[in-house]
Amino acid sequence: MAEKDLGYRRVQSTGRGSYIISLPKEWVQDIGLKRGSEVAFNVHADQSLTLVPRKLREKTEGEKVTLKEYYVNVNPKEGPESTLRMIRALYAIGADIIRVHFKSIEEAEKYKTEIKNFARDSFLGSEIIDETPEEITLQILIRHSEFPIEMAVRRMAVVALSANKDAITALKNRSSTLFENVINAHNDVNRLGLYIVRQLKYGIERNLFRELGFRTPKEFLLYRIAVKDIQTIGENAMNIINNLGTFQKMIEDETLFVREPMDEEIHAQLVHFNSVAHQLFEDGIKAMFKRDYKDAEKIISKRESYGSLENELIMLMSSKKIDPNVASVLRLIFDSSRRIMDYSRNMAELTLNRTVEDLCSTFAVK
Repeated sequence: MAEKDLGYRRVQSTGRGSYIISLPKEWVQDIGLKRGSEVAFNVHADQSLTLVPRKLREKTEGEKVTLKEYYVNVNPKEGPESTLRMIRALYAIGADIIRVHFKSIEEAEKYKTEIKNFARDSFLGSEIIDETPEEITLQILIRHSEFPIEMAVRRMAVVALSANKDAITALKNRSSTLFENVINAHNDVNRLGLYIVRQLKYGIERNLFRELGFRTPKEFLLYRIAVKDIQTIGENAMNIINNLGTFQKMIEDETLFVREPMDEEIHAQLVHFNSVAHQLFEDGIKAMFKRDYKDAEKIISKRESYGSLENELIMLMSSKKIDPNVASVLRLIFDSSRRIMDYSRNMAELTLNRTVEDLCSTFAVK
């Protein structure tokens, strides 16, 4: 269809901070729009605006969907880690199909199982859709509509905090179940984080911030920062478990002799401090999703007020005669809880950044 000039339309104000513009009647009738029909707005690099009726957009996208397919040729001179990093990077940038080709059957037998396990443990929605003696093909089947970003971030935060709680519980109860729980949760956190990064990159490439539930493109960066902080909570939980595991093995091998049992007062204070940190982080996540400026401010103030609680715990640990090996683990746990508080403040500051523009744009001076 040839381009047609439908003239100019004057922008009008509703008096409530919103602007409206009438649509050309001829275009509305030709395209078949009715009351309640939805129209997508796409902003281009030159600040021009394109209006596309939803039904037309969905039809066009359905006709033009092409899967992003990539090929990985395994270099026998490099270790499997190089291939796994490349596959992970392809997943993150939005690859739909990844074909991994080996130069020989011997190579394939050596790496196939490792690649399958890696894909299963690292990627949401990945499946092996084809396999030959010299090639293995992965396809990523999950889509944003099936697991929205906000839901994935919520789940990621829950799993990360659960890992942290289990790691601290393992300080006194070093059962294999708790260790396994933390390891599995750590893997889940990384899997969710990688999925979210994938979806964010997909949205940035196509300027789909509204479709992803964002009000402005700036929120892509906000969620990327949030994901990084949550991933670090999972990493810290894993560090605690690794240190406790080493600690336990040294005791069992009789290369380490702990002179005194765990100090109950310190343990109780650590658990309390960690509980306070968890609550603050949960409040920070809620404020971010609710876009609540006032709640975010309260969280920042709370974080500052907990400085005295930190100092009291540090003074308590310093005043006790603790085995140096035990003290190092206690310090690691204390630092992980303190960082969770800092991440709570980060979430609150991100909330301020995503809401301050609306707040100050609509405030009327009286």
